[in-house]
Amino acid sequence: QVQLVESGGGLVQAGGSLRLSCAASGLTFGNYAMAWFRQPPGKEREFVAGINWSGGSTYHADSVKGRFTISRDNAKNTVYLQMNSLKPEDTAVYYCAASPRKGNLVITFAAMYDYWGQGTQVTVSS
Repeated sequence: QVQLVESGGGLVQAGGSLRLSCAASGLTFGNYAMAWFRQPPGKEREFVAGINWSGGSTYHADSVKGRFTISRDNAKNTVYLQMNSLKPEDTAVYYCAASPRKGNLVITFAAMYDYWGQGTQVTVSS
């Protein structure tokens, strides 16, 4: 069965950095667009960053643009989220997601992602 396993979350001070990883299994990773979403406490899940199947196209939400970078390694079946200059408002549970679509557009709608990880907590202290 398909599994997405996130890692790399934790507690960090404002201005610090974290790198999230999402290891995929049970699917042909190169056939899937990938994305990171997050759910802050008491709020709805929101799109953070996405990457197409080849890694040639990426898109980052305005709230993280210039601070976060999504990337993927198809040989390792892994997608990453490098998070720099973290702010307290970045505190959330971060989820990776997989969408079985090949193309150049980055998918930002959660409903178009078929598989989800269990999430990893990121807490940024002020």
